[in-house]
Amino acid sequence: MFSLTPFTLLDYPHRTACIVWFAGCNMRCLYCYNPDIVLGKGKINFNEVLTFLKTRKGLLDGVVLSGGECTLHKKIIDFIKEIKAMGFAVKIDTNGSNPKILNSLIRDQLIDYVALDYKSLPHTFKKLTQSGLFSEFQETLSLLIQSNIPFEVRTTFHSSLITESDFIQMIKYLESQNFEGNYYVQHFMNNVPTLSNLDNSTKEIQLKNFSTPKIKVIFRE
Repeated sequence: MFSLTPFTLLDYPHRTACIVWFAGCNMRCLYCYNPDIVLGKGKINFNEVLTFLKTRKGLLDGVVLSGGECTLHKKIIDFIKEIKAMGFAVKIDTNGSNPKILNSLIRDQLIDYVALDYKSLPHTFKKLTQSGLFSEFQETLSLLIQSNIPFEVRTTFHSSLITESDFIQMIKYLESQNFEGNYYVQHFMNNVPTLSNLDNSTKEIQLKNFSTPKIKVIFRE
């Protein structure tokens, strides 16, 4: 694991939580805010995290597993089992690239909430993420839609990387996959270190209403 955030009220809906940040990722998103985590090595081990969690029983409701990409960790299932045994709810943040692991976590009732990053449409996915993992994302989305696990879909929006036309098509794609619910759009934060040198992003897109009868588009700062 790369690091640990001991307390958050923002990252797990309706729960107090901590965040475990996993080093490493199989994508290299141009706008990634966490280049040190994506490109870095682990700084704390599994037992250190467990020791911390033992001191937070009764104080925290949940644990967020983020990164990087937490589902790439070779012992992620065993790790989550130990967290659940302590009585914590578990949320994972994922880019959707590991549907096999996600399916196991859902089947064994090891996760309670998922935040799925929806990077872009297929024709821009490889450029934006430097990966060819859209089909895996699509499989993950399908798994979540068919499951009973509460989840959210979210997109980081950069005006130079996603056009308004692209964004409309992204919403239509979600509808075509039978997704219903809230679709969260996070504005790119200008003037922060990222994996690529990007121009500043604008926020004009949030002046319009993109919601549909089935999908409510919610902009986040």
